[in-house]
Amino acid sequence: MASNFEKMSIEETLTQLNTSLKGLTEKEAEERIKKYGYNEVKEKKESPIVKFLKKFWAPVPWMLEVTIVITYILGKYLDMYIIIFLLVFNSIVSFIQERRAENAVELLKQKLNVKARVLRDGQWKVIPARLLVPGDVVHIRLGDIVPADIKLFEGEVLVDQSALTGESVPVEKGKGNVVYSGSIIRRGEASGIVIATGAKTYFGKTTELVQTAKAESHLEKLIMNIVKYLIIVDVALVIALFVFSLAVGVKLSDVLPFSLIVLIASVPVALPATFTIAMALGSQELARKGILVTRLTASEDAASMDVLNLDKTGTITENRMRVGDPIPAEGFTKEEVVKYAYMASDEASQDPIDTAVIACLRDNNIAPGNYERLEFKPFDPSTKRTEALVKTENNVFRVVKGAPQVIAELAEVPDLKNYYSTLEELSKRGYRTISVAIGDKEGKLKLVGILPLYDRPRKDSREFIEEIKRLNVKPKMVTGDNELIAREIARQVDIGDVICNINEIKKLEGKERIKKVEECDVFAEVFPEDKYFIVKTLQEGGHYVGMTGDGVNDAPALKQAEVGIAVANATDVAKASASMVLTHEGLTDIVEAIKTGRRIYQRMLTYTINKIIKTLQVVLFLTLSFFIVRFFVTTPFDVILLLFANDFVTMSIATDNVRYSQKPERLDAGKIVKASLILAFLVVAESFFSLWLALYLRMSINEIHTFIFDMLVFTGQFTVYMVRERRSMWSSRPSNFLLISSIFDIIFISTISVLGILVYPIPLQYVLLILGVSFGFTVIFDRIKNISFKTVGI
Repeated sequence: MASNFEKMSIEETLTQLNTSLKGLTEKEAEERIKKYGYNEVKEKKESPIVKFLKKFWAPVPWMLEVTIVITYILGKYLDMYIIIFLLVFNSIVSFIQERRAENAVELLKQKLNVKARVLRDGQWKVIPARLLVPGDVVHIRLGDIVPADIKLFEGEVLVDQSALTGESVPVEKGKGNVVYSGSIIRRGEASGIVIATGAKTYFGKTTELVQTAKAESHLEKLIMNIVKYLIIVDVALVIALFVFSLAVGVKLSDVLPFSLIVLIASVPVALPATFTIAMALGSQELARKGILVTRLTASEDAASMDVLNLDKTGTITENRMRVGDPIPAEGFTKEEVVKYAYMASDEASQDPIDTAVIACLRDNNIAPGNYERLEFKPFDPSTKRTEALVKTENNVFRVVKGAPQVIAELAEVPDLKNYYSTLEELSKRGYRTISVAIGDKEGKLKLVGILPLYDRPRKDSREFIEEIKRLNVKPKMVTGDNELIAREIARQVDIGDVICNINEIKKLEGKERIKKVEECDVFAEVFPEDKYFIVKTLQEGGHYVGMTGDGVNDAPALKQAEVGIAVANATDVAKASASMVLTHEGLTDIVEAIKTGRRIYQRMLTYTINKIIKTLQVVLFLTLSFFIVRFFVTTPFDVILLLFANDFVTMSIATDNVRYSQKPERLDAGKIVKASLILAFLVVAESFFSLWLALYLRMSINEIHTFIFDMLVFTGQFTVYMVRERRSMWSSRPSNFLLISSIFDIIFISTISVLGILVYPIPLQYVLLILGVSFGFTVIFDRIKNISFKTVGI
């Protein structure tokens, strides 16, 4: 809509909006509010109650809910209460962690909550910006946040729209131009006509993208895939069990409770909760290092991230104009170029170029000397220069700084050809330039020199890019600036030399478009919706995408990306849209986020493999052993106790000492299950050996129940130490918390087994025997595990 009004004349705009330069009446404004709505962003909110209830509507909760119903029907109320507790606990943990994230749309709404000077009923008034309507006449000046999209009909302003468009340099706007809602006035004042409000503004469209943007939860997909495999195994075994029972004449009333055991054992009850806890602990670890996590899955996704889009302005660069190496004219020095430019600058104006010149003089300790400024003419877009009349002890002279072409017309330039050649070379390298000249009060000016201006990279940008390349994450720079500036910054930080114009890429379709986006190192002339487009395209190509940013323009892409990272100086909108927020200056914390994410991945992988092995061991062993010995080798209550003895203790894996890998990680359910199956079959074989041992020692059925229960607990503990290391289990030391948890668990189970608390008592020597057997098999299986993990690529 703004682009259409940009092309219209003032008269056509007034006609289109049915208004005049005298503004609207209050009555007309009220009617237009009914038609266009308030100048605000409508937020999409979901009831917290609905959000919480949705926690019970997913594959894992479904299986638990079915189990609860069956236990109730069978009158096994203690089992039912325990399963209800597990289900509710998991849901509460997930809900509380998700509620920590802030609402980006709410902050966008607050951003619009500013005051506006409007002409109503022939009088200028200050009103809340939310009451503005298309057709209103408003006035903006230095320091204002532009309250709506406005077409100017009077005045000149310098507009900082970097938070919207990513352009690092403020833009001059005058009569006939459109200024966008959310941009900031850096100099001058102007009047204009409101052409769009609320969601119809350039700013508002960005807001709508934020509302619709959402990264897919890879964690949810993984859990669903694992549950799918376990359900297949479970259903197959239950069917086989029923067929076998009918064939040998076992009562259905005896088979049903056992089927329930199989069902309970096969459901990874604590898997979602453990993942949530692991990521919450990881988030706390990152917070201690200055990285705030607002979406828990971001720590997992940081491990998988293989592409990182880096917003140039304010992220790779400082978003601050700097003076480069001055180029003096014949007869002058570099210091004199800066000194005279300083004399023609005014700190009070807050002009970005004046500020850059003043900073350059101070940073280089250049003494301006004793002088008095008699007159000063601030920058005027029509003349494209600033002027100062300066008095020193011996002289009164004029200093002029401004656009090089303008200075060339006003001043004597010794070698005009070389002058323009220098300017062209600087332009190719991405620099903006100003020239400085001095002369008599009324006489001809003489060129002093040229000052290159640029938004320089942060000091740590190059080092950071080298580091993430070593971690096999591909960096890509995204900028609203032109290709020349983009190329120069890319050269300085060594990000790559494939520079792409986003407009050309958008003309491509399908795989060709995805391939082109993958090949690009730098995207130039990018608008907000283009950043979102880049992230979505990379995701279509199967990439886990990271995106850094600092402004409103980055918000949709930050929210869409698996890992949206708001830098330290980001706007509130960008921070709320991101899944990670840096609190320290620079980018090096992102490296720590990747490393920590990969450590979290290793912990979750350990838990998942251990849980699948344990589930398959229990389900296969209990079913197959019934086929062989015709009695249940453990009791339903023992299985429930096993859940508490192992599942909650193995949550301590979330604290384990692990190493990060040098490549992006992917939680591949198929590979995980294959690796787990090999080890599960070995552990099942160990379980049958333990059953044979119990029968060989002529234990009673009740003693066998406790003996097998102890075996299931001890093998579960030792399996954790086997699978936590991708190499030999002796390669690294576990965390103190994991060791203490295991020791306590083994002592607790041994004690209740000997004393007969909750289980049938057995002699201490039996407990020590099965403890030794379980440990011995684990040491043997560890060698096979190394081969298994390498084979499937874990």
